[in-house]
Amino acid sequence: MSANLGRAAMRGLGRAPLAHLRGVALPSGATLRPWATCGPRFLALPTHTVLTMPALSPTMTAGNIASWLKKEGESVRAGDTIALVETDKATVDFEVLDDGIVAKLLVADGASDLPVGTPVAVIVEEAGDVAAFKDYKAVGEPAAAAAAPPAPAAPAVAAPPPAPTPAAAAAPVAAPRAAVSSGSAPASPLARRMAAATGMDLASIAGSGLGGRIIAVDVEAAQAAAVAAPAMAVAAPAAFGVSGALFEDVPHNNIRKIIAKRLTDSKRDVPHYYLATECVLDELVRLRANANASLEKADKLSVNDFIIKASAKALVDVPQANSAWFDDFVRTYKHADVCVAVSTDKGLITPIIAKAELKTLSQISAETKELAGRARANKLKPEEFMGGTFTVSNLGMFGVKNFTAIINPPQACILAVGGMEKKVVSDGKGGFKEVSVMIVSLSADHRVIDGAVGAQWLAAFKKYIENPVLMLV
Repeated sequence: MSANLGRAAMRGLGRAPLAHLRGVALPSGATLRPWATCGPRFLALPTHTVLTMPALSPTMTAGNIASWLKKEGESVRAGDTIALVETDKATVDFEVLDDGIVAKLLVADGASDLPVGTPVAVIVEEAGDVAAFKDYKAVGEPAAAAAAPPAPAAPAVAAPPPAPTPAAAAAPVAAPRAAVSSGSAPASPLARRMAAATGMDLASIAGSGLGGRIIAVDVEAAQAAAVAAPAMAVAAPAAFGVSGALFEDVPHNNIRKIIAKRLTDSKRDVPHYYLATECVLDELVRLRANANASLEKADKLSVNDFIIKASAKALVDVPQANSAWFDDFVRTYKHADVCVAVSTDKGLITPIIAKAELKTLSQISAETKELAGRARANKLKPEEFMGGTFTVSNLGMFGVKNFTAIINPPQACILAVGGMEKKVVSDGKGGFKEVSVMIVSLSADHRVIDGAVGAQWLAAFKKYIENPVLMLV
């Protein structure tokens, strides 16, 4: 066949309609391209669409195929979810835009670190066209993308790398001043004296002088290496664990990788400063108890709902704190979109309570519960966790008294909330009383917010949290 096509091309038919070529048998489902060059490239596949790894969040550069929800040969309709894709923040539905048939899945379940734009599946219009894609390979398809990564091995006894034997590790210092004859090694007189004084064998030293001659700096380098070797030999077991210890290596998921990168960048590049204050919660406790007495169990308010609302109101009072740093400007937001840190089995995620300053405590409570539930189920949409103007991280429910948090760029602030505890204080009348207190710590970006502004915001927050009725007016 290729010979026939080659002869046709030589006669100037390389760009002529190939329907005029006779005696050429085509594979089932294939057609001829009238403009291709000679050889197998003449064979065109049926009309099809190649689905690529989509960018499902603004910061996504690669994703994992958590699982395929459609199999090869199955029909899909516009809006159907063909796969679950693990992004840098959550697991997101991958929806198809048109009706069709799944002809080929180009990567397997669990395929990881697929760059945005990587071909992952083929959709055709007719069921009869599926067979033509049995051996289809996308142009430029990464070889490693088609196979899922191997499952982590079960916990096993560690096999530490072989360490130098004590005799070998200690050799450079085991016999001080016992010089070894090395008359055959070319060396300067000073190098010979230095080696003799420390017991170094010139034959074991590489020379950097003319013609490989050993000079003083070579002896000094060898001495430094000899001193360092025993320290490394002692430190090695600690780096790899005690011999015989059990361990399990857990591969990083995309969420853990992006958390590590963003928080490392933040701690390194953002000039944090920290402000803390103690808030008396007696009025909040009373107001919450009265409100919850008339609410169903599912609708009851939490202390965190009040914290979110107080944060939003304080951002309205001190708008400079509701800002973000960009290379060429500082952006000040008109609404308080408060992110709430939620711990999931795959890492930390921060769903957003949008325009929290305009919402009632009941609305904030219901929205927080709903978003937190979907966050733990990896069902958040990108717009529900990407962005935000301020973050609240509350570890009080875990018994943490106080802590400081790392800013989530480009935001300028994050509030770290500790637990509530009882404390005895003066009642102002010569006696004492017991109050409920909570310590909060504000981490602020000094490029955006000066210390005085941070203090103003913290004072505004304290005003609202200690007098919660002010949040209701």
